[in-house]
Amino acid sequence: MVEIESASLFRTLPPSEWQELSKIAQERQSAAASEIFREGDPGDGIYVVRDGLVEISALVGENQRRVLSQRGPGEIFGEMAVVEDRPRSATATAVKNSRFYFLPRSEMLALLQHSPGLSFNILQEVSHRLREFDQLHLREVIQAERLAVLGNFARGIIHDLKTPLTIIGLSAEIACMPHATPEKRAQSQERIRKQIWRINDMVGDILEFTRSRQPDAKLTTVNYSDFIAEIFPELRAEAEAKSARVEMENQPPPVKVTLDARRLHRVFFNLIHNATDVMPDDGKIFLRFHADKNEVITEVEDTGPGIAPEIADKLFQPFATHGKSHGTGLGLSICKKTIEDHGGKIWTRTESGHGAIFCFSLPLAK
Repeated sequence: MVEIESASLFRTLPPSEWQELSKIAQERQSAAASEIFREGDPGDGIYVVRDGLVEISALVGENQRRVLSQRGPGEIFGEMAVVEDRPRSATATAVKNSRFYFLPRSEMLALLQHSPGLSFNILQEVSHRLREFDQLHLREVIQAERLAVLGNFARGIIHDLKTPLTIIGLSAEIACMPHATPEKRAQSQERIRKQIWRINDMVGDILEFTRSRQPDAKLTTVNYSDFIAEIFPELRAEAEAKSARVEMENQPPPVKVTLDARRLHRVFFNLIHNATDVMPDDGKIFLRFHADKNEVITEVEDTGPGIAPEIADKLFQPFATHGKSHGTGLGLSICKKTIEDHGGKIWTRTESGHGAIFCFSLPLAK
């Protein structure tokens, strides 16, 4: 059992002020599970727990009650009644049989007028409670955001997997029909193969997105011109498979760059994939390069409709897609993560009469 002078709010006060507190303190008690006060009740005073346990809760929404905190021996609750003359904003319930000191608001205000120490202690207590509530609210906001991201992720993946799985199922049925021609079977096998590649790309996106930064041991210093020359035939073949063409407007500069070839290779493929997904047949993709003494900049421009204003500021966020019938929405997020892991930056720019232009920089090797 805690006496009033041992309460956290009062223990630093001089004995003369303890005596004044003892004169105005009223002893009260509440049985387990009973309400001490309720939201909306008059804020008529402050409580100090002598023994027992009190739970502070509030309604969230219409019917959901959320526990905000618990108060044990020596702790106070209902302190906002001293600060402002307004109804209670929370409900206090005895968790078990409990006893309290109750200090009426009017008498407490009189004490505060001639006790700087008590005023300061009240201010500290209120500040502590507000900070405690802010942290609780922040945790709930972060949790809600995580759940929202997880929900978007699950919906996107489920939606994107349905289409290739349906195509695989239908193609398998056609290939297994007893009267299917060899040509039909070959077509069905090709469709199944393409959908398996598509699912594999989705899984690769997910793994890449969740993978932490690669160790520096995987980075190698290469000639950027040689790196582009090595991957360009694959980029061109990828685009041609989707009735598009890739052209280099100028030769990449022969500068030294430290990079993870596999991951940077994926950046180029993601940007090419994005371009071919939104362009009509016979579209073109242009690669441009520029280097200065600090970095090399690569631009990827397509002849598509450009970047929609409503998605422009969300392009590099996870699960953001626009104008595409499929995809995880992770491609540009992966590009951003990869380029930043290399110490560079990625951005977009617009020019009148041009399609989407994606730019990224990589620092030159020291």
